[in-house]
This record gives sequence, C-alpha cells and structure tokens, in this order.
Amino acid sequence: MTSTRDAALHPRGAAVLRAVVRPRSSKRTPSPPGFILLVSVMLFVPIQPAAAHPQCLDFEPPFKPKWHLEFCTQYEEFGCCDQKTDNTIAERYWDIIDQLEIAGLELCAEMLKEVMCQECSPYAAHLFDAEDPYTAVRELPGLCFGYCSEFHGKCRHVLKYLTENRLLRGTSERDMSTFCTMVDLSDQDYCYPNVLKSPGLSRNLGQVVEDHRGCLQLCLTEVANNLRNPVLMLHSGDGTHRMFIAEQVGFVWVYLRDGSRLEQPFLDLSGEVMTTPWLGDERGFLGMAFHPKYRDNGRFFIYYSIQVNSKLEKIRISEMKVSASDMNMADPYSERVILEIEEPAANHNGGQLLFGLDGCLYIFTGDGGKAGDPFGKYGNSQNKSALLGKVLRIDVDGSDPGGQQYRIPPDNPFLGDVDARPEVFAYGVRNMWRCSVDRGDPVSRYGRGRIFCGDVGQNRYEEIDIIVKGGNFGWRAKEGFECYDLKLCHNSSLNDVLPIFAYSHHVGKSVTGGYVYRGCESPNLNGLYIFADFMSGRIMALEEDRTTESWKEKSVCMGEKKTCSFPGLINHHHKFIISFAEDEAGELYFLATAYPSAISPSGTVFKFMDPSRRSPPGKCKQKPLPVKVRGKKFPFVPMELTVLDTNEKPTRPPPRKFKLTTKPPVTSSHIEPTTTRTMTPGATVKLKSPAKEAKKKNKLKPWKKDKMLNKQQAKKNTLRQKTKKQSKKPAATKPVVVRNKIKLKKNLNATESLDALKSSNGLRDNKIHTKRKIPLRNAAQKQTGLKIKEPATQFMNDTKTHLNVKNNQTTRNQLKVKN
Repeated sequence: MTSTRDAALHPRGAAVLRAVVRPRSSKRTPSPPGFILLVSVMLFVPIQPAAAHPQCLDFEPPFKPKWHLEFCTQYEEFGCCDQKTDNTIAERYWDIIDQLEIAGLELCAEMLKEVMCQECSPYAAHLFDAEDPYTAVRELPGLCFGYCSEFHGKCRHVLKYLTENRLLRGTSERDMSTFCTMVDLSDQDYCYPNVLKSPGLSRNLGQVVEDHRGCLQLCLTEVANNLRNPVLMLHSGDGTHRMFIAEQVGFVWVYLRDGSRLEQPFLDLSGEVMTTPWLGDERGFLGMAFHPKYRDNGRFFIYYSIQVNSKLEKIRISEMKVSASDMNMADPYSERVILEIEEPAANHNGGQLLFGLDGCLYIFTGDGGKAGDPFGKYGNSQNKSALLGKVLRIDVDGSDPGGQQYRIPPDNPFLGDVDARPEVFAYGVRNMWRCSVDRGDPVSRYGRGRIFCGDVGQNRYEEIDIIVKGGNFGWRAKEGFECYDLKLCHNSSLNDVLPIFAYSHHVGKSVTGGYVYRGCESPNLNGLYIFADFMSGRIMALEEDRTTESWKEKSVCMGEKKTCSFPGLINHHHKFIISFAEDEAGELYFLATAYPSAISPSGTVFKFMDPSRRSPPGKCKQKPLPVKVRGKKFPFVPMELTVLDTNEKPTRPPPRKFKLTTKPPVTSSHIEPTTTRTMTPGATVKLKSPAKEAKKKNKLKPWKKDKMLNKQQAKKNTLRQKTKKQSKKPAATKPVVVRNKIKLKKNLNATESLDALKSSNGLRDNKIHTKRKIPLRNAAQKQTGLKIKEPATQFMNDTKTHLNVKNNQTTRNQLKVKN
C-alpha cells in the first residue's frame, strides 16, 4: 500500500478514459447496512496524522446528505451525492435496465448499480481520476483487476450504455485482460472495491486533513482586497449579512453579500483619526461594535486614536448613529464621545470593542506603551485605579447622574472598592489585540458567551486568555506562564488567572486573537479556537478537552496543491495577519497585509474553507434582508492566484446518453407528453398525445380519482400473479408476459421478445394501464436491495423525467424514435 501522504495525491495510472458512473461491490464488499455502519464508525475515529483526502467528482468535498438517498443508500451516511443527484443516477440506471430487457440481455443489475453508485463515493475524484484539470474525467471508475474480470464476464454488454469510448468498448469485446488493465488504477488503494477496505483511507473519512507534520490543512477564498491595513471586519447583526471593513486610516466600507463594495464609505473619520505611514504604527482607527439592537436603534460605537493640540495623544470611544436616509452611511454629525483616556506612549493602544451577552459594552485598553509597563510602582495594569491595561465594562443604554455618558453595571466586581475605578471588569493585561465572544455549540450551546482574547507579550511569550469577572491576568508580574517581574510575581496576593495557552517567541512575536468556529459550512472545525501570529504569519488552533478543562494546540497550515484543488480556492496568504472576523452566519475570516503600513493598499480578506467536508447543499443557505443601495457598487475582482484556474476546473460530466436500438414497447401511464427528451445528438424521442376518443374514454372525474386508483392497484396485483404462471409457458403466451421482464429473460431470446411485442395487441387492449418500469423494479428489488415506496407515482415524482405527471388521467402514449 502506498504511503498515506502519497495516497492523497491523484493516481496517475491509466488515464485513457474518464466519465460518470458509480459502484459498490457485490460479493466483495459489505452489504449496504454493514457499509453504512462501517462509515458511521469511521466518522467518529480520532484524527490521525497524514490522513488521505476524500474528494468528490465535481470537486466539492464530501458531506453527509441532508436527506436520505433512495438509490445509492450505501453512501447516505457520507458521500458526494445529494438527493437530486441520487435520483438522476437512479433514472439512468432504470433506463439502461429497460434497454437490456428489450434486447433480451442479461441484466447484471447488482454490479451495474455498484458501478454507477461510485459517483456518490467520497473518493469519486480518485476513482474517476479527476484531480488533474488538464485531462478528461474517466467514463468508468477505476476497477481493481479481480472485480473488473468478474464485471467483464457478467456485464460487458452494458458498456455501450456507460461509455462512448470506442477503444474501451472494442477492447472489452476482444480481450478481458487488456480491458481490465485500462480500467485499473496504478494506486491500488483507490481502485474499487479496495477503496472501501483500506484503513489508511477510511480511518479519517470526513475529518479535517492533517499532513505528515500534524498540521490541519485548510484552504482559503479571497473575499476583499486593495485595503489599507484593514484592522477589523464585522457584521451589524441586522439580518442583511453585510460586512463592514475598517481601515486603519479611518474609513469603514460596506461589502454586500455578493462581494461588491459600495462606492461611498459607511464612515469617514480620516480627518479625525491620528495615524502615520510609519511601518507598524499601532495608532489609528482600531475598534468598532454595533449595538445588539442596531436594527432598531441604529447605534454603533467606535474606538480610535486622536491628538489634541498637536501634542497630547488620547484614545476615544464614541457613539454614533446610522443615517436616517441611507442605511449604508453613518450620520457624520451624530458622534457622542463616551470616554477618552490619555496615552503616555505611541504603542499599546488596545482597540477592541464588543458587546457581551449581558448587553454591556466591553472595552479593552493597552497598558500605556513603552516596555515593561514602567508607569508607577506596579505599572498601569496592576493599578485598578487606572483605566489602562484593563478590561472595562459599561452600560451604554443610559447616562450617569454625575455627568458620565454611560452607567456602571451594578454587578461590576470593583464597584465598592475605593482604590479601583468602577468601570474595571478585569485587569493585569498588557495589550489585548482582538477578542471575540463565543457563540456556543450550535446544538448544546456549550461555551456560549465566553470571551477569548489574545494578549501580546513582551520579550518571550504570547498568550490566549478567557476573560473572567474580576480576574487578574498577571501582567507585569507574569508574561505567559513565566515570571517577568520577580518581585511582583512572588507576591502571594497576586492570585492571577493563567492563560489557556501560551507560545514562545520561537513561534511568533505578536499574537492576533481569533474566534471559536461555530459556523455551518465547515462542521469539522466546530469548537476549534483559531488564531494567528502577526509577525510570523502562522495560523494556529486550540481544541478543548472538556474532561481535563485544558486546551491542546493544533497547528494549521495551508493545504497542499492537491488538497485545495477546488475552483476558487487558494492555499497562500499575506504574512501579516492583522485581525480575524466572523460573519452573520458564523463563518470565519482573517485580514492580512503584505506591508503593515496604514497607507499601503495591500490588505486582503480571506475566508477559511475546510477542503475535507462542507455541509450538505442547501443546509447553510441564508436569506438576507434586502439592502437599499443608493450609490454605485464596485464588483469584487479577485487578485490572488488560485490553485486551480476556474477556466480549467473539472466538472461532473453530464449523464451518459445512449441510442435506442429497438422500438420500445407501447406503454400506458399517467403521463401527458409535454417535452422532447434528447437521448443522443442524433436521436430524440417525441411524445404525442393520444386520440381524443381515448382521452374522453379514460378521463376521470375528480371525485372518482381515489376509487379508480384503488381498482387499478387491485388489477395490478392480479396481473402480477398471472404473470408468474405465464412466465413458465413458451414464447407463444400472451404478450403481457413481457411485463415480467426479469423472469422472462430465460425463456425468450431477443428476436422472440421483439416479435411478441410487434405482433401482439394485448398490451394495447388491456384495460389496466401500468408503467412499464414497475414490474421490473419489484423483481429487481430482491437483487439490488432497493426500497421503493409507491412505485406507480413516487419514483416518477422523485426523479427528473421532464414529464408532467397527472394522477387523474389514464392514457396511452406512443413513443416514436427519430434517427
């Protein structure tokens, strides 16, 4: 067996063919219930390093279907087909079976189903050798030699319905060995049915991929670009799913759901914000938060640097409102200053604003700058009477009688301490850069409301903290888990809250806090806290162990070329990761730049994509409220190079078409012809309406509909019993015997079957008009294990037949073939 690392790469082998079909092994693979159980167990196996990467034929990751599959049931726990695709495969399958019956050929129904259902396999891209965008997709999946020889012996006559490749069809008629060599794959782990049995492939089925270094491989999509040091991106929580991106220079831009940007900025404070073009300058527009009831009151809050009289520097927290006439513009005259704090140095300006689940506004300030918090005997951070180096908590929905523009929440921890400011909620922080509120597990709600922060370190360590009411987070006594100021560190009254994680400066030198992923599109990432380092550009993740209440690091890296070979995905980003963001649906983003200057337009926004599995189609769809746009919109134009050019993307091939070689039997059904169905470029099947007399004769009144259907069902049952007896008679029996297609194949050859169909009027004169596919499905059901409910109507409704079905009319339809 190849190494698990190489197994993730696309098997180069015989690339002569390619197309669309899907299998499951007959005797060599587990039964459908056994396979489903096997896949269910595999989905809960812990992630191991160097796992192989499952892919689907249409280059979308596998998923658990939202609804159960009726046909390829063995892949309903985890695979590549939704209900619509499953129905399409089933329709093609029954069309092929019908043609085999007409020609009097062996049905080989079970193996045919196995081969066709491989389109639903999570390894379809490997089975069909579809990873290479410069080659065609196989028309047959890779079949292991042993299975292929059995398939060739039983089912080679069905190949003309599965492929139009002349070389493949010709070879199958002459030489089994050559044919099976062409169909086989060089990597035996991926040929069918080996692909279902290899533990190296199945142990991590549907899990986030780890490479040989133990790195979780993720891919990205580009969302926005040409931004000047984008410091934050957030949504307004008003149901519009707009995103607001703030630049350090003081502009806030509106991005719509389609990726376009509005011409006019939502907010322009470039004339007020203090910033410089110096590389790495930390001053500027730094924070923003929308009120929890923004949809109703239009209030939001901002945090930025100012300079007074060209000398004194401050940070300012203000309230503003949206314009009454334009939902995409702030009212420039609505600013109300809530709080200003003097900054003794140019660095460590903090900058995070957020609302907790309690409705209060949390403000995260830096320690004042310079190095080692040199302000006062213990520094600003350990001084509860200073507002710097703190987590502040205020109520912005009212004013204080003393003239303050906010109220102090009555449960603030130091409200009665004369040596502490009442706004202080936690202290001992150095310079927390980017904090977030955990939405909680989508099902259990575990973790909801926790506030995670990344606190930038001094010389040795960076740390991640969970904010605790009244907590002392140690700075400047401690840096990470280690002592920084020995005297303060050994003080028995320190009683500091330890970080949940810290890393040394060998890894990175400036932490950028992130989010706990709680979105829908990448369920494998649920519960992971994802963050990064600004200087090294390294992305990391933490996974919680709830039994030990500890957090374990998981390295995150960009996926390899094959891992991210889906249209529109990229596997690289700019080095300097400034901030993380979460959209209204909970999907995760980060903002990065190639040159960390406030005037450099190299900022880009990236969205995380898990290449191993997305959620089922339709599950994560959102219905945003309409956005009234008054000005121009600039459409999004991606600039980053994708791994796979969208112009070269491989796609799921169309269903294989085949030519009808004989005239099908005249059938009766509840079908009114309305369309033309194309079978091959040269052949179409047109449906004509029956004579008016037949319409009148068979027309049902609405109130007789149910009664007539019950009578028809009773007659069908009688017909089936007669068919069983007649199938033992010679070919001269009534043509209705042909309706029992599977059992008749042993008694009639192809010529006799056609003669019986042409010479007999039994079907036309029979008053019981049944669908020609129904008896076959009932008989084949025993072989294929299919469960079809109400075959007379349900199957036609679930599959795409391009026909209008009417239950209140029983007519005869005549098929004509044009060659």
